[in-house]
Amino acid sequence: MTTDPGDLVLDPTCGSGTTAYVAEKWGRRWITCDTSRVAVTLAKQRLMTASYDYFELKYPHEGLKGGFIYKTVPHVTLKSIANNPEIDAIQARMHPAIEAALQDLNAALMKHPPEEAFTVYEGVRKGEALALGADDVALLEWEVPFDFPAAWAAAVRPAFDSFHAARQAMQRQMDDSIAAHADQETLYDQPAIAKSKLRIAGPFTVEAVPFPSVKSLDEASGPQEADASIARTGESGRQHQWRDELLKTGIRGKGGQMLKFADLEALPTDVNLRNLHASGHLDSGERVVVSFGPEHAALEQRQVANALNEAGSLFPLPKMIVFCAFTFDPEAAKDIDGIRGITALKAQMNTDLLTEDLKKARASNQSFWLMGQPEVEIRRRKDGQYEVEVHGFDYFDTVKGELVSGGKSKIAMWSLDTDYDERSLFPRQVFFPMAGKGEGWEKLKKDIRAELDEALLSAFHGSVSLPFEAGENRKIAVKIVDDRGIESLKVMALD
Repeated sequence: MTTDPGDLVLDPTCGSGTTAYVAEKWGRRWITCDTSRVAVTLAKQRLMTASYDYFELKYPHEGLKGGFIYKTVPHVTLKSIANNPEIDAIQARMHPAIEAALQDLNAALMKHPPEEAFTVYEGVRKGEALALGADDVALLEWEVPFDFPAAWAAAVRPAFDSFHAARQAMQRQMDDSIAAHADQETLYDQPAIAKSKLRIAGPFTVEAVPFPSVKSLDEASGPQEADASIARTGESGRQHQWRDELLKTGIRGKGGQMLKFADLEALPTDVNLRNLHASGHLDSGERVVVSFGPEHAALEQRQVANALNEAGSLFPLPKMIVFCAFTFDPEAAKDIDGIRGITALKAQMNTDLLTEDLKKARASNQSFWLMGQPEVEIRRRKDGQYEVEVHGFDYFDTVKGELVSGGKSKIAMWSLDTDYDERSLFPRQVFFPMAGKGEGWEKLKKDIRAELDEALLSAFHGSVSLPFEAGENRKIAVKIVDDRGIESLKVMALD
């Protein structure tokens, strides 16, 4: 309510996304957050499927920076009335007609006097009862009632109406003059709406940050001096707790499979091992190294690259590297999926690990689980165009020691950038395979109240993309979001 168009609005607890929706509606920039993936998904879907008014631009050739056309109203003040040069002239020109109409009204009352006394409600004679019709009794201008009294004769009505018509005519001219000479107030909450256009939300990104930790008062005080190395790298002091939990519970895979550790120890705090935090062996005897992501941020590309280099310097070389994080940067997840020569896995960490009182002391905890790798197929059509089909996620089979297909049933949303530039993902096609009747793009159709291509609507609920031409970069990027809200990114070359 206190912002202007273009201002930045922050809502740290978005819920269903009302603040972001209203900010988008009224031309504010916005950042909205929530600790629940459900709330973030609701807000994202609400923004993507809603429609908004299109506002008239003040200078269309300048775009948004030229501003909007707003409704204006007169800002009338006592000063503007007192300094109005036309008030006295209007009074001098039109008041004689009011005086003449008042004389006609008093004459009519003399000729047809009311049977009851008339009580005055305004002026110095307020409260007095006047015997209208007497020779020395006449109504003053401000004593004439607004509504015609029931006790007055009908013959008085024409004179009564003429008086009020003359009074109102002068009042209207005065009001118009006051409004014309008053300063104009701009109503920034009422921009002019273009009736022939409709607007939808522009591109926006979704970043993921896990739950904040909650400490007791004794723990919250902390050390007097910050650890410079931790502050510089973003590492977490909880890594020893996570290592113990990983050794106790293992990593859960698809269909109840488990990746169990025979031993798991912290690596020496060597300057050359800043991104690998634990080393151990699986029950099968294979050596594994573990890299934990930050406590309150996404695991990024730089940590993946550094951890891979550090793993190559170990002896003997590990057979597997596991990246554990509360959330993965899509680019980092893509790099992990593309690692060759060593088995690289992504393990999602349960946010209960950030709050000690939610973590149960038992080996059956689901604290870590394997994340899937997008399984995407590119096909070249006979007409020279391309199409992409998403088959779901590939999951690591702990028994076979290889990736197996996980199917399409758990894909909530996937998007396709048909010309990926290695810098940013621009979704040119968006699909909702799990959307039910009236959801996804069907909701947009309802909101904009327009006829849309039914064939395309059904296509945007499937797992096969629309045909597209190869872009300048000859690369595509596919982002898949599963039913748990976990995002994965896969980049593929069209050649």
